[in-house]
Amino acid sequence: MAFTKNEEQLFVMSEKQLTRVPVESCGQYTTCTDCLGSGDPHCGWCVLHNTCTRKERCERSHEARRFASEMKQCVRLTVHPNNISVSQYKVLLVLEAYNVPELSAGVNCTFEDLSEIDGHVVGNQIRCISPAEKEVPRIITENGDHHIVQLQLKSKETGMTFASTNFVFYNCSVHNSCLSCVESPYQCHWCKYRHVCTHDPQTCSFQEGRVRMPEECPQLLHTERILIPVDIVKPITLKAKNLPQPQSGQKGYECILNIQGNEQRVPALRFNSSSVQCQNTSYDYEGMEIDSLPVELTVVWNGDFSIDNPALNKVHLYKCGATRPSCGLCLKADPDFECGWCAGESKCTLKQHCSTLEKPWLELMGTHAKCENPRITQIIPVTGPRDGGTKVTIRGENLGLEFWEIQNNVKVAEVKCIPLIEEYIPAEQIVCEMGSAQQSQHAGFIDVCVGECRDGFMVKSSLLYYFVNLALSKLEPIQGPVSGGTQVTITGTNLNAGSSVKVMFGEQPCIFDRRTQTEIFCNTTASLKGLQKVEVTVQIDRAKIHQELQFEYVEDPRIVKIEPEWSIFSGNTPISVWGTNLDIIRNPQIRAKFNGKEHINNCTVLNSTEMTCQAPAVAVNSNNQPDVTERPEEFGFIMDNVQALLVLNKTNFTYYPDPVFESFNPSGILELKPGSPIILKGKNIIPPVAGGNMKLKYFMFIGEKPCTVTVSDVQLLCESPNLTGRHKVMARVGGMEFSPGMVYITPDSPLSVPAIVSIAAAGGLLIIFIVAVLIAYKRKSRESDLTLKRLQMQMDNLESRVALECKEAFAELQTDIHELTSDLDGAGIPFLDYRTYTMRVLFPGIEDHPVLRDLEVPGYRQERVEKGLKLFAQMINNKVFLLSFIRTLESQRSFSMRDRGNVASLIMTVLQSKLEYATDVLKQLLSDLIDKNLESKNHPKLLLRRTESVAEKMLTNWFTFLLYKFLKECAGEPLFSLFCAIKQQMEKGPIDSITGEARYSLSEDKLIRQQIDYKTLVLNCVNPDNVNSPMIPVKILNCDTITQVKEKILDTIFKNLPCSHRPKAADMDLEWRQASGARMILQDEDITTKIENDWKRLNVIAHYQVPDGAVVALVSKQVTAYNAVNNSTVSRTSASRYENMIKYTGSPDSLRSRTPMITPDLESGVKVWHLVKNHEHGDQKEGDRGSKMVSEIYLTRLLATKGTLQKFVDDLFETIFSTAHRGSALPLAIKYMFDFLDEQADKHNIHDPHVRHTWKSNCLPLRFWVNVIKNPQFVFDIHKNSITDACLSVVAQTFMDSCSTSEHRLGKDSPSNKLLYAKDIPSYKNWVERYYSDIAKMPSISDQDMNAYLAEQSRMHMNEFNTMSALSEIYSYVGKYSEEILTALDQDDQAGKQKLAYKLEQVIALMSIDS
Repeated sequence: MAFTKNEEQLFVMSEKQLTRVPVESCGQYTTCTDCLGSGDPHCGWCVLHNTCTRKERCERSHEARRFASEMKQCVRLTVHPNNISVSQYKVLLVLEAYNVPELSAGVNCTFEDLSEIDGHVVGNQIRCISPAEKEVPRIITENGDHHIVQLQLKSKETGMTFASTNFVFYNCSVHNSCLSCVESPYQCHWCKYRHVCTHDPQTCSFQEGRVRMPEECPQLLHTERILIPVDIVKPITLKAKNLPQPQSGQKGYECILNIQGNEQRVPALRFNSSSVQCQNTSYDYEGMEIDSLPVELTVVWNGDFSIDNPALNKVHLYKCGATRPSCGLCLKADPDFECGWCAGESKCTLKQHCSTLEKPWLELMGTHAKCENPRITQIIPVTGPRDGGTKVTIRGENLGLEFWEIQNNVKVAEVKCIPLIEEYIPAEQIVCEMGSAQQSQHAGFIDVCVGECRDGFMVKSSLLYYFVNLALSKLEPIQGPVSGGTQVTITGTNLNAGSSVKVMFGEQPCIFDRRTQTEIFCNTTASLKGLQKVEVTVQIDRAKIHQELQFEYVEDPRIVKIEPEWSIFSGNTPISVWGTNLDIIRNPQIRAKFNGKEHINNCTVLNSTEMTCQAPAVAVNSNNQPDVTERPEEFGFIMDNVQALLVLNKTNFTYYPDPVFESFNPSGILELKPGSPIILKGKNIIPPVAGGNMKLKYFMFIGEKPCTVTVSDVQLLCESPNLTGRHKVMARVGGMEFSPGMVYITPDSPLSVPAIVSIAAAGGLLIIFIVAVLIAYKRKSRESDLTLKRLQMQMDNLESRVALECKEAFAELQTDIHELTSDLDGAGIPFLDYRTYTMRVLFPGIEDHPVLRDLEVPGYRQERVEKGLKLFAQMINNKVFLLSFIRTLESQRSFSMRDRGNVASLIMTVLQSKLEYATDVLKQLLSDLIDKNLESKNHPKLLLRRTESVAEKMLTNWFTFLLYKFLKECAGEPLFSLFCAIKQQMEKGPIDSITGEARYSLSEDKLIRQQIDYKTLVLNCVNPDNVNSPMIPVKILNCDTITQVKEKILDTIFKNLPCSHRPKAADMDLEWRQASGARMILQDEDITTKIENDWKRLNVIAHYQVPDGAVVALVSKQVTAYNAVNNSTVSRTSASRYENMIKYTGSPDSLRSRTPMITPDLESGVKVWHLVKNHEHGDQKEGDRGSKMVSEIYLTRLLATKGTLQKFVDDLFETIFSTAHRGSALPLAIKYMFDFLDEQADKHNIHDPHVRHTWKSNCLPLRFWVNVIKNPQFVFDIHKNSITDACLSVVAQTFMDSCSTSEHRLGKDSPSNKLLYAKDIPSYKNWVERYYSDIAKMPSISDQDMNAYLAEQSRMHMNEFNTMSALSEIYSYVGKYSEEILTALDQDDQAGKQKLAYKLEQVIALMSIDS
């Protein structure tokens, strides 16, 4: 690294390039604390400019407090008062500012976008007036009771905000309860009798009960749980305080209960200020599934004046009988419910509802609080070992209310079972642990006594419990990996008995999974002692089952090789895996982690060293598959618990895109004859795998029958089986299936006998007639046959030549482009710098624009003009002024289309350093444009179609600024490759230097429609930089003019130099150095030039008879009146005369032959031509433009050229219409603008997808990309000739057609460029639709992220243009339309508040020549 001389920048060198970077990036910090807290010693805070910068870049930084270099020097601002009510207007606010410089130039106080007023500076205080009534923000209930705005101080000197603080507008009236009103942090008072909240205590007198403290609010106090049984008439008494007494004309109190969404109003009585009672009423709710329902309670008076309920008191409605069908469940209910069991009616109820007197009403606290008739409904388990320890779960009804009642009263099959208190559920469930049983005991019932063992309190189960013998017989598998994870199956008898299972492998547990009567399944844990054999023991409850079973821990499996190491996104292609110990894994699986999600597929083990797997599918559906090759984040195998195989680091497993097939046709039905093959076209059919013999295996089915498939790069060919009729066609590969449609195989229908006889008779007569005719016209037939054969041969030759030419041209062009791109890798694509690029797009055709130069003003006016322009810059940075300025200009009739484009470009150059603001203005202008378009009833699709407004040109310029990086990193390469491909392909054949027509062309208008005989020559050119170095071979054509040869030589010699750095062909002479030592200057015109019938033909290489391999050199143009003579074009006599003119001396100059230059006779009317005579001249004879063949036959050359260039066009379109391509993400600007257009469409209820599609196409592809494609010289330092321009225009037209939603109806009279790409445009349209769809699915970009991006772009290109010069250019329009602009500002309320008309008058006064 090394510093520049001023030490402001560093030279940093990497392996490939040398870069100059600034030593600081202060501009990235937007606040004083961020700037000074960054620790960057080069950065400080320029106070009045509100920016982080170097000290020397801050104006008047030497003055006190203008430049802060320490955190404590940052500006602080306080305001008193710091909040006011929205009903207070023009309140005096006192702001105290600390660490501010001298403010003699004045300040403005700004309340965000509400208002801007002058501030009065008194010492370190600034006094401001709060906004007027119509400028105060509206505050509604949903948004809270206050609105925070930024109170900002803006310097009149710089026009920048340099300090800000929070200021609050509050609105008391949004509060509708006393507590929320008086507990507000603002000055709010509650009027008790008016039930309103206000900031002004004067509007709420003491007689109306003004409340300021929460303790004084009318409110309900906390009440113990309010329980109300349903259908019982009962009052509700509530404690309260400060309850108001309704005044004359006011309604009384009511209670409102919201029961299951239904509001029930009950009259209420206010006893005094501390008590209120809801009158006697019964309540009910639906359903028996809820035993208790909490209900919200609200007390109101005077209709809707609610009393605060801070304790959130609720009424609990309940039903005794709900969810309590048995006595035990009834008596378990909450004692406060006062529910009991009505034995006579066998239901749970209140005492007053139990009408049967013969049998008692049982309650929990009563003397007879025991439920009779216990019942057992379920026993788990029903079998167990005799050793005991089994936990038996007994479920039923009335199984006691307390644990002591059943503690020693449970027997299972005559064996005592000890109840467990922690698992006892009163009345419902007993869990007890079995003791040991004798061998003689086999089965028995469950006996339970509740409290005492007497009638009514005893129960015996209807189910038996059995004691069983347990045994083991087999273990499978008997070995597994030392890492564990093997699922083991232990076989035996009665293995589902008991309640708990424990399996041990030696000293390690086997994790229990599940069991049946004959099997136990468990998973092994990792061996603690490595490779070993262990004893397997099983214990069920207390019973240990003895059986000699052994399990062996063996080495973990290893993976040695995988083939193939690729699949398609849909997976399910076969993969062979080799390794060791693979057969010890019972259920191996293959896994791939892709985009954070794991995908798994199954494997089949063949033996200990080999298994086959099906590749996991990683694409959820075809819509979200990537179009590029991807590698999964993780790839490996799930083999029990072997962690080492979960992720294989050594494999390069790759996923390729799924094959994509085309449907048969729009109808989906393909008609065929029996035996005809079925061809299915597509792409990605054969993955581009490097090496290996594995291929995708395709299956095709016609109906249910398979067919033999032949696979090629772009199609599947299926030999159709012997079928007729309609059948569905299905192609299958890996995990994907595709049906291109139906095939209809038409049967060969046999003819009837009468039909055959009739046809035979008619055929016989026809043959006789034909023979007679042939005999009669035998001689003429021979002549016709000969002519026909001759024409057929010519057609065959032409067809073969077109096919061969296309194939050879593509192969040659691929070779040349490969050489070119390899050169580019070394030298780089000749991109223009940012400034030149933007100037060519913003101001096309203007080389030295004023915005690139310093402002030119006479010295005596310079100070006033600069001051005026600085003030004008502040106004341009005011959104209200700028919008009014643009709208006023556009409303003027004399404001032309050129003026609109010029103003838009000038504004964007001024706002280059403030792209956030420029974007905000652009969005507003576009929104206005859309509104205007829809109001004028224009078709929505016409929006943004042409550049008829400042907004549309600003949009073009906006994309121009923000897509430069994308052009350099991504789209530039395929665009430059296309340009080079077109140029090289055109130059492979003759190009007429006069008409610009060429043998190879995409444009019909620029096609040479005749056969030009030519030959390719290789000239050896002397290296101009080093005469002694090897000569440079240059390919030319013998029909090239001398200027064309010079240009080809310059292109070859200086191929790594940008066009502007090369010598010009017009400044060089071509010198032919002959073997004899003579040197001859070759020129387009000299005395040897042929003139016939007023037509003068330019000299070509063949004219001079320059042989293949000749030596030539480019030399500086000679200032002389002599030109070279070509010996071959004059008579022998004159040739000898010219030879005598050649002087042989030692100096190279003397070896050049010179002849007097011919001056064109302007009065003679001689016309110049090269390959074809200009067909505008009437004296052209029939046949001068070609052979006797019809000239349209040469249109096939368009196809040949198109086929050759197809790949380059596809590459460019694919790059432009991809959201992520060539390693470059979608530019934020595109997503942001497309989302904005969608928002506008939603706002105007435009849901037509064609309209939305057209807006986006008009916005970006047709506004920016078409311009770039047609004019690559805007992006690269290149020269574009007329034939290349014509071809690029065809590509651009195809691009435009691809972005259109309308159908293109083509016929024989359609333009050739439309027909040329007719088959490709539907595919391109699909790309465009997919591109727009992908962008729509991407997450939205927040304004914060977009502003950060725009700020970064502004910083990168801060000083590209001279802002003062640009402002001066914009001001010229103010001078022209000053009256109209001032009138518009006077009529605008916002402009009036900010006194913009007065400020503009100041600018005009300063800029005036008279001043």
